[in-house]
Amino acid sequence: MFNELKILLVEDDPTVREGSEQALQLAGLNVLAFESAEQALKLIGPDFPGIVVSDVRLPGISGMELLGAIKEIDTHLPVILVTGHGDITMAVQAMRQGAYDFIEKPYSSDQLVEVILRALETRSLLLEVHSLRRRLDDGGGIEARLLGNSAPMRDIRRLILDVADEPADVLIYGDTGTGKEMVARCLHDFSARRKHHFVAVNCGAIPENIFESEVFGHEPGAFTGAQKRQIGKIEHADGGTFFLDEIESLPLNLQVKLLRVLQERYIERLGSNSAVALDVRVVAAAKLDLEELSNQQKFRSDLYYRLNLIVLHLPPLRERREDIPMLFEHFVLAAATRYNRPAPIVTSAQMRLLMAHGWPGNVRELRNIADRFVLGMAGGPLQPAKNAAALTLAEQVNGFERALIEQELRNHAGSVIEACAVLGLPKQTLYHKMQKYNLVAEEFR
Repeated sequence: MFNELKILLVEDDPTVREGSEQALQLAGLNVLAFESAEQALKLIGPDFPGIVVSDVRLPGISGMELLGAIKEIDTHLPVILVTGHGDITMAVQAMRQGAYDFIEKPYSSDQLVEVILRALETRSLLLEVHSLRRRLDDGGGIEARLLGNSAPMRDIRRLILDVADEPADVLIYGDTGTGKEMVARCLHDFSARRKHHFVAVNCGAIPENIFESEVFGHEPGAFTGAQKRQIGKIEHADGGTFFLDEIESLPLNLQVKLLRVLQERYIERLGSNSAVALDVRVVAAAKLDLEELSNQQKFRSDLYYRLNLIVLHLPPLRERREDIPMLFEHFVLAAATRYNRPAPIVTSAQMRLLMAHGWPGNVRELRNIADRFVLGMAGGPLQPAKNAAALTLAEQVNGFERALIEQELRNHAGSVIEACAVLGLPKQTLYHKMQKYNLVAEEFR
């Protein structure tokens, strides 16, 4: 139940420390033992996932001073103090200053475990409340960032909020223009890492010969022209999020070096033998199937499996057409503000053209069309064919239905059974509609 929560045990007596550590490990608890308060204090921040157990009398910072320092960081973090001197006055003072409980030496293993389990339960409930409150607070915010009421977008927003604070790396799949970097930024902005940097790198845009220097940094003299130390982009993201876009374009020899960073969580700047520890979450994005590339030996399988932990699939715009009116209106209003122009009215005929378009450029293309629309240069999807007669409602419905059927047959390589499952149609009904629109499954294979 509490396996994910940590116990920071501070005890300067090696015998007592080792005995207490062993008792907690035998109880199945996750314990980190330290001989000084200074060592433990480095690990403590707001919403620290665990509790602290500390002796009162310590070299350097005392247990009472540690309690005070912790309460300044997180007033609700449970701190259990231990003393071997039976000082009742000290115990009362500690409880008044916010100590969760007080244990007197010598204590039994059962007594120690019992008090710690109660503190862990208290901490677990509090962290759960904080997480729920943050999700409720962020819910409205993420809906303003990732627009759309379609089921796929609701699922994406919910998943982002669910995994935003997880330490695991994330892999985002999506066609060009679907908003992969926006999703990566949401993962960062709605997590506890939002106070640190979000650093984005396009793997296909940095020349291979300077990739290491840009990403890992370098020391003076590491190569010709390296006159001063440069902090790499991944080190700049320490404490925050490092976003690797188009990771499928990363050369194999650089994939090896990235894999080492992901596994060890440290880097060595070019020209240096010193390791720099990193606390960074890596989010990678790809428009191609990395597993398929791995099978073709075009992408390292070990790197793929290292990234393939939390996976988000962004749907293309053609698969969430119901979001087009909301997105287009939002982009039109944003463009009108940016260009200081009035927002033009979208006619029903123009919206029908937008709904029927294939959107190969996805949301990015839609935003471009909205900008052109505001600037009075509407064209492309908003430009009806010359001499085109007005379509009746039945003709518009038939056209849209045919487009959807074609799309699913194309997505599933002409498989009628799979298209039926997605469209929610009986096989006989789909065959009837295919005959109506002169569609042949073999043409999509």
